[in-house]
Amino acid sequence: MTRVNLLLLVAVLLTALYLVRTQYESRRIFVELEKATSQGRKLELDNETLQAERRSQATPLRVDRLAKDKLQMLSATAAITQYVPYREPATAAPGKP
Repeated sequence: MTRVNLLLLVAVLLTALYLVRTQYESRRIFVELEKATSQGRKLELDNETLQAERRSQATPLRVDRLAKDKLQMLSATAAITQYVPYREPATAAPGKP
């Protein structure tokens, strides 16, 4: 009878230790999940902020102003437009591709 009681006591102790370890691991994994979720939300917010900034930087008015100011480009008008005449391509000599 004492062997059975001793065996049951060891089984209960091992089960209790396993339960504590399992709870600890589940808490640790839950904390990691919360950190990852928080980081994901932060990255989404940063992405939205960067997309809004990109849209504001790429407005046609701003691009036109930068082209005029920094690159000294002019608006295309008929007075400054140069047209290149179209020429027929030269034909290849006989026997050559």
